[in-house]
Amino acid sequence: MDDVQNRFAREVAEAVAAAVAQSADVERCRERAKAAGFQLKLTLEATVGFAAVPGQGPVEAAAGGDDISEAPALLPVTFEMSANDRRFLRSLRIAADQAAVEEAN
Repeated sequence: MDDVQNRFAREVAEAVAAAVAQSADVERCRERAKAAGFQLKLTLEATVGFAAVPGQGPVEAAAGGDDISEAPALLPVTFEMSANDRRFLRSLRIAADQAAVEEAN
């Protein structure tokens, strides 16, 4: 990956780590494990992929500087959530918005 993609991937990883660290559900699980005599270690694995937007070079999107949050918005991002995606989120006790999922399909 090039520098721009590495910065985007690092920013996503930091955002996910912060969200998990601030999760009340995760903290409750850690406390229950500690009360049961265990030290909980959580490791998450994620794959971050990038694809160029048709009609626009990928470098143009983040040419503004080092702060990725200042990069201009390109196009609305759409995604499809599979049954496996929903099952994974439920395993993390994250509720996927069914209405949004159905609209995307």
